[in-house]
Amino acid sequence: MADNDLARTIGERVQFYRTASRRAKTVVAGLTGITPDYLYQIERGQKIPTVAVLTQLADVLGVPAGELLCGQPARNPARGKTAAGGAIYQALTSRSQSRDAPVALPALQRRVREAWTTWQTSPHRYSQLTERLPALIADIEHAVRTVSASGQTDMQREHLGCAADLYGLLRTVTKRIGRVDLSLLAADRAVRCAEAAGDPLRLAAAHWNMSQVLLADGEPQAAEAVAMRAAERMEPLMAGGTADMAAMYGSVILLGAVAAARNGDAWTARDRIRRAAPLAKLTGERNTMWTAFGPTNVAMYAVSIEFESGEAVEGLRLAERVDHDRSPSIERRVAFLVDQAKGYEQRRDFASALTLLTTAEREAPEDMQYRPAAHAVLRTVAHRGRRHVAAEASQLALRIGLPV
Repeated sequence: MADNDLARTIGERVQFYRTASRRAKTVVAGLTGITPDYLYQIERGQKIPTVAVLTQLADVLGVPAGELLCGQPARNPARGKTAAGGAIYQALTSRSQSRDAPVALPALQRRVREAWTTWQTSPHRYSQLTERLPALIADIEHAVRTVSASGQTDMQREHLGCAADLYGLLRTVTKRIGRVDLSLLAADRAVRCAEAAGDPLRLAAAHWNMSQVLLADGEPQAAEAVAMRAAERMEPLMAGGTADMAAMYGSVILLGAVAAARNGDAWTARDRIRRAAPLAKLTGERNTMWTAFGPTNVAMYAVSIEFESGEAVEGLRLAERVDHDRSPSIERRVAFLVDQAKGYEQRRDFASALTLLTTAEREAPEDMQYRPAAHAVLRTVAHRGRRHVAAEASQLALRIGLPV
């Protein structure tokens, strides 16, 4: 292989695995012991790293060094297809025509609310929810088709609103079980249903969902564009609007902040956090459209922005002020703990990083199995921590089925 081809191959794979682990260049460069500019040149195929640097990069990214040299990397190395994902895929793509009467709308709305509550509050939400979703998808699809054929406009809009709520849930569930393809499909359906329902609040939530899945798929520029366009569309509705509208607007702004940080624009990210903070004081803790917006969530996002920007010291300082138990969403609470673990990893305080990961496992045992960001930190702790810390990390990895 020519030097230019080798440089390009290594650069593409380093960038792929760094993106898959959701780490900024500054973070990976710091852990590797090189400058961000050197890492940038490696990813652009402008330089071939030395064997020592290549080995250290592989260690930081949690992959064998050979993965950076040869072979095609998996689309998402930390995740695979699951039986639950297959069942949801079948339900989303099946267009079977049932002759049974559709389930009544109030029952469907109740089931969607219960599913969202399970997802946000249960430590065992994966096993409890994934079995219920395929039937719920089928029932809502059947109801929407039946009402649409009847020509009852008002009923059709209500059904479409219920469907948009379900697709928003499916977006986050399928993302977590490693099916980004289904997550994109669900996010797109949520947008289409919300548009057809003519509901501005649900439409904003649907675009928030779309931005989330684009971030998960390593497309921060697209995610930022979707989020900020949604915010622009909401601005005329803010004057004299409801608290729910303010909370949804704040949620979109927060997501735009994360996207900006991943695009390397930390100052814009921090400015958006400052824009969201007054809205959170106005709304209080408010779980509008299951976005968990409020002062606690704004504070959590402020911490995330610092870690995304490689400012571990500032991130950890801000984290000390946050009572994460106040968040209504177990997903946000676990994400916050993992963010702090990443901050301690950046500081090479592997014992503290392990403590945070162990706390996350205690709060939501199943979550640790589905979080690539947590896996990346755990691998680093197992490989680089002191003997007793590495041993405990290996035990945690064994409990969640993660090979280290």
